[in-house]
Amino acid sequence: MTPSARETIRRALAEDLGDGDITSEAFVPDAHRAHAQIIAKENLILAGTETAAEVFRLVDPAIIVALHKSDGARLAPGDVVLSAGGPTRSLLAAERTALNFLQQLSGIATLTREFVDAVGGTKAVILDTRKTTPGLREFERTAVVAGGGVNHRFGLFDQILAKDNHLAVTGDAAGLQAAIDRARAKKPDVAVEIEADTLDQVRMLCSLHGINIILLDNMTNDQLREAVGIRGARKILLEASGGVNLQTVRAIAETGVDCISVGALTHSARAVDLSMEIK
Repeated sequence: MTPSARETIRRALAEDLGDGDITSEAFVPDAHRAHAQIIAKENLILAGTETAAEVFRLVDPAIIVALHKSDGARLAPGDVVLSAGGPTRSLLAAERTALNFLQQLSGIATLTREFVDAVGGTKAVILDTRKTTPGLREFERTAVVAGGGVNHRFGLFDQILAKDNHLAVTGDAAGLQAAIDRARAKKPDVAVEIEADTLDQVRMLCSLHGINIILLDNMTNDQLREAVGIRGARKILLEASGGVNLQTVRAIAETGVDCISVGALTHSARAVDLSMEIK
């Protein structure tokens, strides 16, 4: 686990605990010890196990945590995710923060798996986006992978993606080629992706050099198929984006695009049902 991830967990705990769990201090004897289990209450794809385990450890190093399932596992109601033993007050102090991470991240993994299953048998891969919860991108991207998806760029620093607002500045094809050349000179090992809203833009982009990926934004399926034909044998990946949901993703994949980006994976996933039970 990275230092930044651990610090995020610490902040989440501080938000919940404040200056102490006044309920447990009143109702649970200081020396009381217990065993707890986190249990699935519905069918789900699991993610966030190491994060949840770290929550318990940061609350109290005396808690012993055992993971029974790994990220990416398909769970049914009653399956035990992890068990933890130690001071009861500490277990209760960790409960909600651990569950918050597990429920949200498993929700992302579960939704991602639905999209991945929906395009099964095609060559299309499901990509996440930067539409993540502020401060939680590292966790949410890991959950996408647990669900079978593929991570797109992490942020503005690790891949070039020129969208309509960038293209409004660069101007014509010559200006765009000059911008690509500058990017290549400064970051030769970084992928270059350019957005296209029309098939004419696809044709223009295919005539330039130095482009790795063309983002096909809000195109119809007929337009996507034609874009695949325009690309031909060129070594340029085609990414479809916009209007993607579980009802439309299969037809989009069948157009022959290489990847489909889905913002809903991280901005609209439902938290799944898990609970912690003290034994």
